[in-house]
Amino acid sequence: MAAKILANLIVMGSSILARAFVQAYRQALSNASKNGVAQEAVQNIKRSSKTMTEAEARQILGVTEDSSWEEIVQKYDNLFERNAKNGSFYLQSKA
Repeated sequence: MAAKILANLIVMGSSILARAFVQAYRQALSNASKNGVAQEAVQNIKRSSKTMTEAEARQILGVTEDSSWEEIVQKYDNLFERNAKNGSFYLQSKA
């Protein structure tokens, strides 16, 4: 019984930490965009990510190359929140 409770606490704690990390990361990107550092961060993410191309990400979000950073973040947040309600953490972590 105690092992089951401990396992549930560990799982809940990990999901809470993951959500907090994602929110902190979004806030850091938002702050960086105000300082002009966001473009450099985006370029570093593009170079290090091998799971999804920029074209695939744009297609999923429904944005073009001319879309503003704010529009991209808004669409990402919208999809992320909709997936949080009806989807899975796995799909969210792939975003």
